Amino acid sequence: MKYKYESNGIQRVHFEQLPSTNDYAKEKREEGKPLIVTAARQSKGRGTKGREFVSGLGGVYLSALRFYEEFPAKQGFKIMANAAAAVCNTLRYFGLSPVIKWANDVFVDDKKICGILIENTFSGAFVHSSVVGIGLNVNGGFEGELKEIATSMQERTGKSFSVEQVTEKLIEELLREHDMQEYLSYIGYIGREVLLIFGERECRGRLISVDAEGGLLVELDGEKKRLTSAEVSIRL
Repeated sequence: MKYKYESNGIQRVHFEQLPSTNDYAKEKREEGKPLIVTAARQSKGRGTKGREFVSGLGGVYLSALRFYEEFPAKQGFKIMANAAAAVCNTLRYFGLSPVIKWANDVFVDDKKICGILIENTFSGAFVHSSVVGIGLNVNGGFEGELKEIATSMQERTGKSFSVEQVTEKLIEELLREHDMQEYLSYIGYIGREVLLIFGERECRGRLISVDAEGGLLVELDGEKKRLTSAEVSIRL
């Protein structure tokens, strides 16, 4: 552990390396206290659907543990929306122009710059706790196949950034409340034809919008349909 302190009444811990900041935060759930954990690198970083997330030096790897009272599970997408808007506001603060690729990836210039992984626990019909994991590419670049699909703040601007300053701004934004309208203002690729991936099946459709509960509205085979992130992912 590098350091441990409190900020805005929330305990914060930082490590030079962890397997996964999300896994560390989940281990602390039983203590019942909000927590922010960061690491300079992760050895087993992961994204949605178990995908590996490259987590070398030069990025922000952060997980925030929060607890709720009487927060309806059907409104759970607000947690994702809040995190994505926080990331976008942070990037815009540092001079970039981010867009959200539904539902939980943040892109700059058609390349992924940040991934978000939400892991909730439930009590009946309510969200009891959430771990919001964020991996943001700050400095450095990528090689091979990743070079075609991923980018960093440094690559997009041509200058390096203080990871600590980016982390502080991101935490500041995460501790604010962002409404769905702010999330929707960052949604990109509306009106664009994309590849819709349903497990082993793929087809093309046109993005129409995202509704207030996080459902994706698409035109598919001439019909308007509503899809959820549990059943489909999109590829540009």
